[in-house]
Amino acid sequence: MDIKLHEIPIRDLVVGYTDSAEEGVVGYGGNLDIRPKYQREFIYKDKQRDAVIETVMNDFPLNVMYWVDNGDGKYEVLDGQQRIISICQFVAGMKTDGESPMDYVGTFSVVLGPATDDRRYFHNLEVDERQRIPGYRLMVYFRRGTDSEKLAWFKTINIAGEKLTDQELRNAVFAGPWVTDAKRYFSKTGCPAYGHARDYVRGVPIRQEYLETAIDWLSDGNIWKYMGRHKHDASANPLWLHFKAVIDWAKVTFPKYRKEMKGAPWGPLYTAHREEELVPAKLEDEVARLMADDDVTKKSGVYSYVLNRDEKHLNIRAFTESQKRAAYERQKGKCKKCKKPFDIGEMQADHITPWSKGGHTVPKNCQMLCGPCNRAKSDV
Repeated sequence: MDIKLHEIPIRDLVVGYTDSAEEGVVGYGGNLDIRPKYQREFIYKDKQRDAVIETVMNDFPLNVMYWVDNGDGKYEVLDGQQRIISICQFVAGMKTDGESPMDYVGTFSVVLGPATDDRRYFHNLEVDERQRIPGYRLMVYFRRGTDSEKLAWFKTINIAGEKLTDQELRNAVFAGPWVTDAKRYFSKTGCPAYGHARDYVRGVPIRQEYLETAIDWLSDGNIWKYMGRHKHDASANPLWLHFKAVIDWAKVTFPKYRKEMKGAPWGPLYTAHREEELVPAKLEDEVARLMADDDVTKKSGVYSYVLNRDEKHLNIRAFTESQKRAAYERQKGKCKKCKKPFDIGEMQADHITPWSKGGHTVPKNCQMLCGPCNRAKSDV
């Protein structure tokens, strides 16, 4: 694999800079793919973006960047996308055909100095600052290699940067027409998936969390296998239709929205119960009762529980240590069932009347059982 170090002046980098849904993000005279299919969206916050510009203005060195040389005069950014976009946005519109840099116009301002209200755009900088920035040279390694070599290199240099999410790495492994189309639905700011499900799904689209959730739901957790099988598909429409169907089912089944619905395992619930004849009004009555039950400490698990009746989703409130001690002393250190004496550490607190049958986590409903007796009761 060939690798060569080059110095790229900013004036060359920003030529032809474009950021659009149709053409993607390109620069360097239209020859640099700044955001290849396997790269994340722009995620720098203002302070990070400002720090890049301040580094350039002070003529301090930025960390080295890596571009893939595709061998046809075209390149793609392997590492450095966030810094490159920060620079290009700051001097967007700068002219490079002999015009004065005094005419350059940027798209955002930066904080300079200790005063947080001292924000300046490129055209507000001092004359010497505006003249100096276009000549700043970026240190860039150009590298050629096979797809597998590029991926291995990408994973290696990612260790030193802002670590990619698991799904971002999967996108790199399975880059192709399917990933490109899937990102249209799930990975852009304001994408269809976010608009349809932001109250039901946790995460941020640009960090690929919506895409990961959608694939996980459709593949029953076999994300790698699913992406490998569909890598060359031209359309991710089946994934979008399934995701939308899951959310629509959740909205119809539980028409009254509560904040606890966000992040519930809607995909698995849809798969397991979509064929059942559920009655939303009846479910709502039970949901309301459980939400008001102080013994239910995990309210987000209510939606799973009313469908599959598994109490583990609710984290039923446990007896306190003082309640356990009071019951132990009341029983004179003996198991309530077998009547044999045990140390308190060998016993477990148990609801006399089970929570599922109306029993509450209160002192009078607490009894101490030895391990075997408690397990025997649970098996009944």
